[in-house]
Amino acid sequence: MGANESIALLQKWIGESSRIVFFGGAGVSTESGIPDFRSQDGLYHQHYRFPPEEILSHSFFLRDPKEFYRFYREKMLCLTAQPNAAHKKLAELEQHGKQISVVTQNIDGLHQKAGSRTVFELHGSVLRNFCMKCGKAYSADFIKQGTGLPLCSCGGLVKPDVVLYEEGLDDATVAGAVDAIANAQLMIVAGTSLTVYPAAGLLRYFGGSHLVQINRTATQLDETADLLIRGSVGETLAQIRA
Repeated sequence: MGANESIALLQKWIGESSRIVFFGGAGVSTESGIPDFRSQDGLYHQHYRFPPEEILSHSFFLRDPKEFYRFYREKMLCLTAQPNAAHKKLAELEQHGKQISVVTQNIDGLHQKAGSRTVFELHGSVLRNFCMKCGKAYSADFIKQGTGLPLCSCGGLVKPDVVLYEEGLDDATVAGAVDAIANAQLMIVAGTSLTVYPAAGLLRYFGGSHLVQINRTATQLDETADLLIRGSVGETLAQIRA
């Protein structure tokens, strides 16, 4: 199937579906200039004192919070990033009456910034930060602009509301995502390698009419997707009419 035919079919399915789930990964955010972990230019291929996956673990955070925050401020807080064509199109479709639920593995808050209202952030958000001692909330700017350990006015350590390695996903967020996926007529899986669990395992709850994958590289979904579009998520969705 040619590129134009694929876009036309995706357009048709979106038009026919009132309940849509967009399941997105790092490939959605890279088009806004946010680096991912596993691409050739991603964080895993750069050199640090410790591997990024070790630094971003719960045990490392407790053991060496200073080194954690040095890395976190430099590589995880991309607060100037703006929504790209993919984020904007999903919000636009919602504004035109589509019931769109976004299930994202990203932690940047760009879907909400673009205007999407129903967003399940499986891995949390850098925009929310809480004192581990008293629970007081702090902004991402508080973390970004500080040096050393970010300490609450009560003296407690402020921790990002981000799911680190070794930590479980939020039960309420997962339940909401599962419900949306189970009730969707169309599911678009985009910009994800589908190698991170338990997030990738949520796809098994989809029983709707059409499963679409938009990704630059091959994944385990290639053989079972009803429509496979190899390419940029933003460039693809930009061609869809609301």
